[in-house]
Amino acid sequence: MAKTVTWRVVGTIDTMILAWFISGDPMIGLQIGVAEVVTKMILYYFHERIWYKMNFGLDQRRNG
Repeated sequence: MAKTVTWRVVGTIDTMILAWFISGDPMIGLQIGVAEVVTKMILYYFHERIWYKMNFGLDQRRNG
């Protein structure tokens, strides 16, 4: 779990730095970084819900 969280943090910082260098404005970099985190959390939530309904890769799903 720690590896996943730290990798997500590194990825977001990378995005913020790239956006800062491209735009020349650190606030734009921060805004893009925040937008990335929020949209990816929302997309992950819906991805998990859809994936769970697909039953992909599971022989059978237990109810209960």
